[in-house]
Amino acid sequence: MRIVICGAGIVGSAIATHLAAEQNDVTVIDHDEEKVQRIAEHADLSAIVGLASHPDVLERAGLDQAELIIAVTESDEVNMVACQMAHSLFKTPTKIARIRSNAYLRSDIKSKFFTTENMPIDFIISPEQEVASAVSRQLRLPGAFDVKELGGGKLQLVGVLCDSNCPIIDTPLRHLTDLFPDLSITIVAILRENLVTISRDGTDELKTGDRVYFVCDTEHLERAMAAFGHHEHRTSSVVIAGGGNIGQLLAQEIESGYSEIKSKIIELHKDQARNIAAKLSNTSVICGDVLDADILKEASVGSSETFVAVSNDDEVNILSALLAKRIGAKYAVVLVNMQGFLPLISTLGVDVVINPPQITVSSVLEHIRRGRIIDVHSIVEGLGEVLEAEAVSGSDLVGLPLRKSRIPKGVTVGAVLRGEQIIPARGDTIIEAGDHVIVFAKQGKSRQVENILSAK
Repeated sequence: MRIVICGAGIVGSAIATHLAAEQNDVTVIDHDEEKVQRIAEHADLSAIVGLASHPDVLERAGLDQAELIIAVTESDEVNMVACQMAHSLFKTPTKIARIRSNAYLRSDIKSKFFTTENMPIDFIISPEQEVASAVSRQLRLPGAFDVKELGGGKLQLVGVLCDSNCPIIDTPLRHLTDLFPDLSITIVAILRENLVTISRDGTDELKTGDRVYFVCDTEHLERAMAAFGHHEHRTSSVVIAGGGNIGQLLAQEIESGYSEIKSKIIELHKDQARNIAAKLSNTSVICGDVLDADILKEASVGSSETFVAVSNDDEVNILSALLAKRIGAKYAVVLVNMQGFLPLISTLGVDVVINPPQITVSSVLEHIRRGRIIDVHSIVEGLGEVLEAEAVSGSDLVGLPLRKSRIPKGVTVGAVLRGEQIIPARGDTIIEAGDHVIVFAKQGKSRQVENILSAK
């Protein structure tokens, strides 16, 4: 697929690198020569310097031959103009734009403005909203480092750490069904020392320090967490470090959906703190530096259950979370944009790492995967993907027991959703056309997944 990406910032670079690694023909546009040079050196793609809203630049990028434009510059307006140019001048089939401002995302504005006749954008992604929602899911399930609803909320994809309290350490995975016969749960991947293991024969055993991804029936979620030694109760108090877009969106989600949670925001700048206080009704706002121990004490961080660091500075987020844990916060969630930091953070005592570029990549992939892909979730550090897809008649997955299906190495089926029925993936499970299938694929295996899900 030929793809033009507008913007070589953190988000644009993450998307471009991911898509180029899948052998797509990718061209990146950015007005910053240094960013263009950097992405050209680190990924197998083309990169040009120029303004993404200028038609001559888009033409030079080959947009007239492209199937897709992804506009993710720092400017909403540039992203919108680029998509308008793509539609009006180049007839680009699919247009995706990042829109950050809530003013554009109001439901009454969005439904009238973003139409083919007015602003022809096929899919809008809002990383800030996606990140706020990801953190919100973490509040529902402390003890998990990753949570994703699948199947319209009927299934959960959960990532948990196996610590010394895990009762199934050193137990072959094939024995889990015997140990928990009435528990709908399937382990789809084990992350150990930044490598992914998929158990084919059930002989693999969990070890202390493993990070495990499993799929389970939402109704069985509490028992599934207990099976891994996690009995944490829901958060009742949250301190949010950073009052930018993400911090505000998270506070709004807490106010609207978590009446039992008491929340506070710490914001460095006085004017911003005043604006936040005026917008929120049930959230306390403290003006101060999150790296100041006195400010953390004023916010009662030591007695709070969850500390969420979502400022626009990775270093500040990491250090403030470590300070919060040191003075008594039970649970720390940290937003980190730089990929290079990710392997280090889990060793520092931080409980959950939220990576906006990874979340944004997942949002983009939902719209460009071939076949009837319903949802895509990129797992921690980009080591793999979990896909929800509709099985179609004539595909390799339909009509045969899973043990006889031609499932590529590095791919596993986690669960099947047939109407309201949830079917754990076992060797004798037969997938039918129309089923929703939850599939895990190691990094680099997504194209093979698309192939086995497509009709022959």
